[in-house]
Amino acid sequence: MLKRGKIGRWVLLAFLYAAPIVMRAGIVRAQGFPVGQPLQIDGLEVEVWLPDPATPGPWPILVFSHRYRGCNTQSSFLMQALAGSGYAVFAPNHLDSECGDLESWIPRGELPFGKPQTWTDATYADRARDIENLLNALQHSPRYRSPPFDWNHLGLIGHSLGGYTVLGLAGAWPHLKDPRIKAVLALSPYAEPFAVEHTLRDVDVPVMYQGGTRDTVITPSLGRRQGAYPQTQPPKYLVIIDGAGHMAWVDSRGSGKHPLIVDYSLAFFDRYLKNRPFPQNLEEPGFGVADLLFQE
Repeated sequence: MLKRGKIGRWVLLAFLYAAPIVMRAGIVRAQGFPVGQPLQIDGLEVEVWLPDPATPGPWPILVFSHRYRGCNTQSSFLMQALAGSGYAVFAPNHLDSECGDLESWIPRGELPFGKPQTWTDATYADRARDIENLLNALQHSPRYRSPPFDWNHLGLIGHSLGGYTVLGLAGAWPHLKDPRIKAVLALSPYAEPFAVEHTLRDVDVPVMYQGGTRDTVITPSLGRRQGAYPQTQPPKYLVIIDGAGHMAWVDSRGSGKHPLIVDYSLAFFDRYLKNRPFPQNLEEPGFGVADLLFQE
């Protein structure tokens, strides 16, 4: 257990709806980093980042769920880093995706983010179905179902509403729980519906929450009493990045925070999907980390 920093009050602001302008990646490799390849898989638009073919297997599988009105390529800096470290990464576009749409930031009033008590396992269940359909299609594909793809080690990543999506699939909505999931990385996740319902105790896989001191919408709710982190079973982590806002996890914002985001994300997945030790230098809140809690 490590020092705790003051994060501030939880205020649900309109920028929860905001979406960045996202440039689509190409389908070639540049400067040694895997670049996303857009594919159609089971009717879904999916961006795929794969390790270099010379990378020894097995390659654990990761699936990324974007934020509300975001894009499957919104966090390519992280997907590239994960693929470059031996993970096969897949990211579907959900129904609410508005990649590159300049008007996507406008609030439309249809989302009860301020009323988490009204959410059920039917709320945005289409997102969970996207991931389930994608996983099923990949496992039945001759290209992806066999080595070097490692289906015994599957992790999920989600940002904002994507964090809600992946936590639900990990068991926070028990009806949606997928036993294939072995670890969850939740990036500034909207977890309040689960905290209200006290369902996070049903998540029985390792979880890392990431937040930021300038993320006044989400982060304060994660660590507060009866928030997402206290209710989650160990192994669990809460990493608060100094100066990071809600959009720090997308390519177009917070680039100065991206190295720390990559370091902690890789350390987490390496620990629980590759059985490697968690780096000792990341077990203390060093430069750029405002607060760090973990329980193994």
